[in-house]
Amino acid sequence: MTALNSTLNSNVTPPPLRLSGLEPVTLGPGALFVNIGERTNVTGSRAFARMILEGRFEDALSVARQQVENGAQIIDVNMDEAMLDSAAAMERFLKLLASEPEIARVPIMIDSSKWSVIETGLKCIQGKGIVNSISLKEGEDEFRRQATLVRRYGAATVVMAFDEKGQADTFARKTEICARAYRILVEEVGFPAEDIIFDPNIFAIATGIEEHDNYAVDFIEATRWIKQNLPGAKVSGGVSNVSFSFRGNDPVREAIHTVFLYHAIRAGLDMGIVNAGMIGVYDDLEAELRERVEDVVLNRRPDAGERLVAIAEQAKGAARDDSARLAWRVGSVRWCTASPTSSPKTRKRPGRPSRRAAAGRCTSSKAR
Repeated sequence: MTALNSTLNSNVTPPPLRLSGLEPVTLGPGALFVNIGERTNVTGSRAFARMILEGRFEDALSVARQQVENGAQIIDVNMDEAMLDSAAAMERFLKLLASEPEIARVPIMIDSSKWSVIETGLKCIQGKGIVNSISLKEGEDEFRRQATLVRRYGAATVVMAFDEKGQADTFARKTEICARAYRILVEEVGFPAEDIIFDPNIFAIATGIEEHDNYAVDFIEATRWIKQNLPGAKVSGGVSNVSFSFRGNDPVREAIHTVFLYHAIRAGLDMGIVNAGMIGVYDDLEAELRERVEDVVLNRRPDAGERLVAIAEQAKGAARDDSARLAWRVGSVRWCTASPTSSPKTRKRPGRPSRRAAAGRCTSSKAR
């Protein structure tokens, strides 16, 4: 019996994935979904890319800090930009991160399509991080070589569902590639199963192309299959990709992320690269929007995309109106709680309510 079959037939619970920055992070049975901050990525954030290209690395640190403050438990760092010396930028940024304890406390995901940049990053991080990513696209020999080096550096790794034929886009291709990669890693390289994180590829849905309609379902079902058949392995993905066809419409994108994650996490998704500010609460979504988004994510009807497009602008406008109302409320409360030493003349300006009316509104706001 092969080592892989022994693993598959074992009833022993695999050990958890253990990562660390200055502080440990453990991902085992029952662990909550882990947000991987996506904004320290020159390919995913124009603002961050501009800071790096202009050499404003101290400003770029504030982006990382904000992600941690917003709840990111891991930070994805990517410097793949044609105008950059990517390896030098990666080294400089990671060394600066290491000097900031409030940021360096979380693990780092080193993200690059270039192995030389990944290896530069591995030499700079503290604790145990994640490589993003390796794959079979250059063949098994290169895959083994990179996996061996990742293990030597003591890191976990993301394994893309990508082989010599290209990226996997169907359930069958995703599971086939992941099973093959798992066998090579566990049997031949001796890679710890708990340090393998599969990315079965999240692609955009509601694009108007019929072949794309089942992309979210295929990812969700591949996630379920991996968790059931490849013991110890974790699953991750670039969540923002799923809503790319609605770029420019943040309320709809947030709803798509929320519904997608609701179902993917139930299938076993452990972590995802996502802007934490672009995830809502499933039960709080407006009922019609949630139903139409769910139709798209779960591919429940052939006209799902058109039906979502039909209300997309309405959802965007409603979110804009809600923001305006919130801004008015905040402004009103700030004004009515002015210092008691302010003169009535200062408080009562043209177009403003009386002090009594303001006080009444302030009291009722406070009571709510």
